[in-house]
Amino acid sequence: MRILFSGGGTGGHVYPILTVAAALEAIWPQHRPHPDEPLLMRYAGTLEGVEADLAARAGLDFSPISAGQIRIRNPFKLARNAWRMARGSLQAHELMRAWQPDVVFVTGGYVCGPVVWAAARHHIPILIYLPDVTPGLGVQRLARHATAIAISFPEVAEHFQGYNARILDTGYPVRPELRRRSMTKTQARLTFHLSPQLPTLLVFGGSRGARAINQALAAALPHLLATMQVIHISGTLDFAAAQRRAARLGPEQKQRYRLFAYLHDEMVAALHAADLVVARAGASTLGEFPALGLPAILVPLPISGGHQRHNARYLADRGAAVIIENDAMPTQLLPTIQHLMSDPHQLEAMGRASAALARPRAAETIASALIHLATTSAP
Repeated sequence: MRILFSGGGTGGHVYPILTVAAALEAIWPQHRPHPDEPLLMRYAGTLEGVEADLAARAGLDFSPISAGQIRIRNPFKLARNAWRMARGSLQAHELMRAWQPDVVFVTGGYVCGPVVWAAARHHIPILIYLPDVTPGLGVQRLARHATAIAISFPEVAEHFQGYNARILDTGYPVRPELRRRSMTKTQARLTFHLSPQLPTLLVFGGSRGARAINQALAAALPHLLATMQVIHISGTLDFAAAQRRAARLGPEQKQRYRLFAYLHDEMVAALHAADLVVARAGASTLGEFPALGLPAILVPLPISGGHQRHNARYLADRGAAVIIENDAMPTQLLPTIQHLMSDPHQLEAMGRASAALARPRAAETIASALIHLATTSAP
């Protein structure tokens, strides 16, 4: 069986694929149609996003597909990206012809356009997974070609009334090591050479970082380090500036502060170590924070069609998160962190509310659906 994955640009589109790929490998021996049939998986994505590196780390073969944003006003960028999409369509058609996947699984990002169009033209079944609370316009258009649509929350189904695709309410596929609670807080903190006793704050802005969060944290850091320790994932763009600021901290402050440009496997330990998280509201927050029952301060990115705002509001309305708007970060970040970290009862209540949203079998459900589509909807 051949399964083609596609999705990219940010980790929020990539990690669900890697999680489902791991679930497929785990359940394949019990679900393979024939005893000797192999499971072959391949990732189609751009070379500009994070997907090429993450797919390689996961041991997946990678096929580069050109893609770019079309809904932009700059005529030069529009022409360049239109050429990329045309080239990507040819690459995707050639991939379908040469590799002949049995099913295609996509999660979002510009690269999914050429891949879905090519798969539909070759009559290959398509499963689209929507990690966000509100689907974007592009995904809604692509969904018209889907055989099935997997969603993280039942409320998302209303956006696809009248579509031919079957709707699967699966939840967000979370990495197994998060679902297993593979380490204690003490073990996780010792991984970063931090005190097991001190309250721990995790701050990150996603795979590309978040300048507004980094700048607000820089001003708040001396005050925060007086009472807690901080794991800070700055992103690559702001890492050098964050390093310069860290160099000016006092000796005791440096002992309580851990700075990274990005974390891969160690991100699991960082999440386990945290009492509270400050982050953007990308799709992964909807799955990974509930998996560990983590309370969060969410700072929605004020673009992307408002998807992050809807994600943040979903968690906040259920008591699992507090929202700070991007332009309010300089004045609200420090007092909000201090208030929550000084109130263990509120943190505990937020953690329980977060844990109540977890869907631990999502990856296996999607993996089973892919095998079913591949074996019952063959072109």
